[in-house]
Amino acid sequence: MVEGPTLVDHAVASGWELEAVFVANGNWSYQPPEAPVFELAPNVMERVASTESPQPVMAVVRRRVSTLSDLSGCTFVLVGDRIGDPGNAGTMLRSAEAAGAQAVVFTAGSVDVFNPKVVRSSAGALFEVPVVVDAELADVLAMPGLRSYGTSSHDGMPYTDADFSGPSMIVVGNEAHGLGDDAPVSEWITIAHQGRAESLNVAMAATVLVFEVARQRARG
Repeated sequence: MVEGPTLVDHAVASGWELEAVFVANGNWSYQPPEAPVFELAPNVMERVASTESPQPVMAVVRRRVSTLSDLSGCTFVLVGDRIGDPGNAGTMLRSAEAAGAQAVVFTAGSVDVFNPKVVRSSAGALFEVPVVVDAELADVLAMPGLRSYGTSSHDGMPYTDADFSGPSMIVVGNEAHGLGDDAPVSEWITIAHQGRAESLNVAMAATVLVFEVARQRARG
């Protein structure tokens, strides 16, 4: 379910198929291509939408996911292992797309990427970057041709010392437990920080790292 005309338009522009569109308050000015439009009775939108003050348009969009085999040839991938918070997942998608990542992978146990909050917080990035869901971490890390960089709050080289110029996979872990110490990554990296916090929010850490990858690649 996609809420709001801006995100619905984004889905259409990116080639996603609309199955149905629902409008409230007689908002017939919104006419998406090739999709039936239904008007909801008063106050129905407020009951079915995921926000307290919903926009007057929502759409059912056919899901589209990729597989690990579809990522053959990718040289810049972000992986979220057991990401539980929809806001974090959406922000990771948004940052990955903005930094030029070619795919995002969420392992089994992660939040549903089609959760309305994920869709909303991705700001449309879900429709732009290929996404793999329910993957096993071992299978992801076994993908050929990519050097994997696992993130840790306490171990590993400073991320600014890592060389992301080659085919790289950034792997971040669950909000509460992080990435398992036994994860068979190629290298461990860390983001040095000051203050009392033990670690950064996972979406913020992912954002820092994917833009470092982008910076190094732009530098050549």
